[in-house]
Amino acid sequence: MPIHPEIAKILATIPAPPEGPLNPAAMRAGEEVQVPPLADRTPVHHVQDTVAATAAGDVPVRIYTPEDADSYGVLVYFHGGAFFLGSLDTHDHVARALANESGYKVISVGYRLAPEAAFPAGLEDCYGVVEWVTEQAGELDWNGKDLAVAGDSSGGTFAAAVTAMAKDRGLGAISHQILFYPSLDLDFDADRYASMRENAVGYGLETAGLKPFNAFYLDSGADPSDPLVSPIKREDLSGLPKALVITAEFDPLRDEGELYAQRLRSAGVETVLSRYDGANHGFVANFSWIPEFYGALAEAGKFLRGGASQ
Repeated sequence: MPIHPEIAKILATIPAPPEGPLNPAAMRAGEEVQVPPLADRTPVHHVQDTVAATAAGDVPVRIYTPEDADSYGVLVYFHGGAFFLGSLDTHDHVARALANESGYKVISVGYRLAPEAAFPAGLEDCYGVVEWVTEQAGELDWNGKDLAVAGDSSGGTFAAAVTAMAKDRGLGAISHQILFYPSLDLDFDADRYASMRENAVGYGLETAGLKPFNAFYLDSGADPSDPLVSPIKREDLSGLPKALVITAEFDPLRDEGELYAQRLRSAGVETVLSRYDGANHGFVANFSWIPEFYGALAEAGKFLRGGASQ
């Protein structure tokens, strides 16, 4: 099917990127201007900003409590943004929807960004918050059994990497992982995946833009051959938590996400793969106001509640 008409309208209005090097500060400021005022955001029972004291240092987090309950499953969420963009505010609407749809307490992570913070600072922040949840179980009213990680785009990179770190470091608490159109192979050879060629131009994220957008992270010391940078390069995926992988039809990163899901299944990991036709990269963060694309958030909630099927 063609790209969704509402997405097509917006893509047609996006100007060509300015020539010259990317300016992280200006791009971040442009994102923040688009954050809706608090009064216009989806209501959640309780929202709290706090700091998680982790082995990596103090990490800002925002905690979304969906309802009054004695205990909760907890979802730790990592926002996208090519490792140098995004914030607690730019993805606040995603975290709110995930809390309401899942019934989990959602903890959104304000991890350190490149280029100011070199690899693996942001990744260690994300892992540290997961570890902090297990240490603060009583204060967070964690039920002790349901602990999920989720992320979109580069946040999906972190979510996949954190599950591997947890397995390797003996932290067995993570029960679920949700990867929204994840970036899993930071070797951006356009011939590596068919979707890199099929969706190279005209759908928002373009194949030619992958290297410059991720350069801040890679230039900070992130090696694309490292499985913590490119999770698809991990040889043994067995023993990882059950997974929901959501991809978009018109996304250069579509095929690596779908290959990762297939490899998880082959390794014996219970995995749900769901492709959203007519969607482009970033659709959960950018187009969840379109009912059929909000369905990805509802699907994530169903998966966490135990109702999703392969």
